[in-house]
Amino acid sequence: MEKANHRGNWCVYVLRCRNNYLYIGITNNLQKRMTAHDRGNGSKFVKSRRPFELMKVIYCSSGREAKKLEYSLKRLKRQDKFTALDLEYCDVSK
Repeated sequence: MEKANHRGNWCVYVLRCRNNYLYIGITNNLQKRMTAHDRGNGSKFVKSRRPFELMKVIYCSSGREAKKLEYSLKRLKRQDKFTALDLEYCDVSK
């Protein structure tokens, strides 16, 4: 996975949290956002389901494009999210 900062470029990122929950978010500074998640200030969802792993980063040309992509991914059913993101599906009910 590419670890470049890409400061100022918008991206959609996917975290796999405890119990294989997915968190999808957007940022224009990935390094700063990951630091916030590490410290527990990124989101309540991730804070309550740590530890997490960065699974995917999709760089976008604008904040608007990132928001649209994030919205469309969040609307998908769980299994469809894994398929759309080309991630291995994990059933949390097991």
